[in-house]
Amino acid sequence: MNDCAVGIDVSKLKLDVCVVDGTQGDAKFKYKVVKNTRSGHAELITWLLQRHLPSDVPVVLEATGPYSEAAAMALADAGWRVSVVNPARVRGFAQSQLSRNKTDKADAKLLASFAQRSELKLWQPPSQAVRELRALVERLQALQDMRQQERNRLEALSQGEQSRVIAMVKDHVKWLTAQITRIEAEIYDHIDSNPDLKRDADLIRSIPGCGPKLAAQFLAYVGNVRRFKNAKALAAFLGVTPRQKQSGTSVNGRTTISRAGHAAARKALYMPGLVAKHHNPVIMAMAKRLASRGMAPKAIVGASMRRLVHLIYGVINSGKRFDMEIPMRGLAFQDGI
Repeated sequence: MNDCAVGIDVSKLKLDVCVVDGTQGDAKFKYKVVKNTRSGHAELITWLLQRHLPSDVPVVLEATGPYSEAAAMALADAGWRVSVVNPARVRGFAQSQLSRNKTDKADAKLLASFAQRSELKLWQPPSQAVRELRALVERLQALQDMRQQERNRLEALSQGEQSRVIAMVKDHVKWLTAQITRIEAEIYDHIDSNPDLKRDADLIRSIPGCGPKLAAQFLAYVGNVRRFKNAKALAAFLGVTPRQKQSGTSVNGRTTISRAGHAAARKALYMPGLVAKHHNPVIMAMAKRLASRGMAPKAIVGASMRRLVHLIYGVINSGKRFDMEIPMRGLAFQDGI
């Protein structure tokens, strides 16, 4: 158990920070609020240095996507021992502590206590190449979402009287399409120009059902796949592990994927999982077995996504392109979601 720890509650606009020193009744708490910006991160680092904390003090943040990652990268780059934890772990800890208050300050204090008492894994910041890839992938997704909104607007406008607005929307759709094409080319050029990204992208694309789009998204959101100790750990990070609802004789709900993980990466896996269910021989065989056991179609898609993650981990960790005979000879994977 750590005597000293730092908990940081992250929101879009600010960071609520709590430093705890001591345990049980003699614990002392200090609080700080800074903006969740570059200048705010610098202010936070200065404030932490002024506390003269031990060199091995754990700093814990919840995983909240880009809002927590920017702060985590600033702290890690400054030499702090940062851990970015799954919010589900913190919720479980809060329940065990019978925590009743739900404020930003209380959450920061809870995270500091969690950091004192939990076994933590150091967070590894993504490389500069992965950071640039993620920025491009996120920009591409934003433009694609905008284009879909404009297409929906165009369809609604076409139901009424013709209007000059229709021409404006069409021009915007045309401009967005050109931007999307340009950024897609930049993404693939960026991957091809970086040897590590290119190697891993080629390995992912060797799996039937995994195209260039998934390879780019997967590497952007996950980064270095080798940092996970096994495929199950990677699947848990993405939130595609099984979650069962069974207890005694009265509770027997259907098994679903946990969804306690990286939502954007999980969304990127959905269509490839659907395609692999029909075109990847390994996943096709699994899907047929599950269907014969009466598993629901949506659950089979979830199982396909999970198997796809295992295959991706396998090819990247081994450094060898997909070989159907290897997983078919000895299926070391659990059937199911």
